[in-house]
Amino acid sequence: MNSVFSPEGSPVLASPPQPPQPEAASAVADRLAQLFARTAVERDARGGTPKAERDLLRASGLLALSIPAEWGGGGGSWRETLDVVRRLAQGDSSLAHVFGFHHLMLATVRLFARPAQWQPWMEQTARHRWFWGNALNPLDDRTVSSPHGAWHEFTGPKSFCSGALDSEMLVASARDAQTGALVVAALPTARSGVFVVPDWNNIGQRQTDSGSVVFEKVRIERHEVLSDPGPLSTPLACLRPLVSQLVLANIYLGIAEAAFQDARYYTLNEARPWHQARVDHVQDDPYVLQHYGDFWVGLEGVRVLADRAADQLDAAWLRGAALTEAERGQVAVSVATAKVAATRTGLDLCTRMFDVAGARATHGDLRLDRHWRNLRTHTLHDPVAYKVREIGEWALKQKHPQPTFYS
Repeated sequence: MNSVFSPEGSPVLASPPQPPQPEAASAVADRLAQLFARTAVERDARGGTPKAERDLLRASGLLALSIPAEWGGGGGSWRETLDVVRRLAQGDSSLAHVFGFHHLMLATVRLFARPAQWQPWMEQTARHRWFWGNALNPLDDRTVSSPHGAWHEFTGPKSFCSGALDSEMLVASARDAQTGALVVAALPTARSGVFVVPDWNNIGQRQTDSGSVVFEKVRIERHEVLSDPGPLSTPLACLRPLVSQLVLANIYLGIAEAAFQDARYYTLNEARPWHQARVDHVQDDPYVLQHYGDFWVGLEGVRVLADRAADQLDAAWLRGAALTEAERGQVAVSVATAKVAATRTGLDLCTRMFDVAGARATHGDLRLDRHWRNLRTHTLHDPVAYKVREIGEWALKQKHPQPTFYS
């Protein structure tokens, strides 16, 4: 492991840097989640960039977890990497968000580009503790790519760019000015003409830096364009949106688990029994017990579905170029099922937690509403109704979801 933590939580770096092995990653993630939770309320109120916390993630070595060991990484599976996302979300879902999207960007370059392109990026990310940010957003067509022989020029704004601030690398997209085709590239965030705008001020996920990036005549070299095999071009490349959806599902699950633990604490320590319950302690109220039974069944179901989908993703990933459309489609159904379950269970729990935590839990300084705000903000990433429709197409017609950037 490349770092340890002082009693105050500050990283003490060792050299040379080594990412934690997958079996140790969960313990490192739990320690970070505890540190993040200490300041989550204050940082939720403040918004902005969690620079100190992102540096703790850099120091932890976890940014290299999903990178193959031969390129200096931890060699972690998707199951192991997503478990870290979930654990971090229990402490602070904003940090889990930028961490999960970092590994999504690493997956993007591995799936869309040639090994000769992505291998050096993996090595440098592991060696220099790079953070990758997102400027892809395929639904925002305002960024235009103009061809100039051996290079492209990106110009225009891009919205919903999670983790772009305080990143070393970006994965960005633009529409070709001549053909309208999607052009995806990896480039340094500090390149001339790239302006990351600190304009994220939403009700939830307030420290994800999911605001705007503006490109002003940014030169993109040919070797930075991810065109071989390119976006969603093969069954293997079409695993990229499934990684994205499972990152989201595990963030949602982590938020719900955090809300459950906060509700449980306030039920046992602050809440009072309703006078009509005729019990001495609120934990003996049958209606409160009913809520907790529902919470537990919902969480257990999402855990099983998320882990099953992650295992299927790992198996599909290992198939490589041999992966078939049908095999990819079956993973897509499992991922969509986990995503829908995480959304519904999480939103329900983050709302009903106040029924069992009591009126004192609504005190503004506690900001327990942040769990709902974070989840409500993030679950609007893509409409859950369309996920349910995809699952219905499979259940009734045995038709797999059509690969897009969202399915």
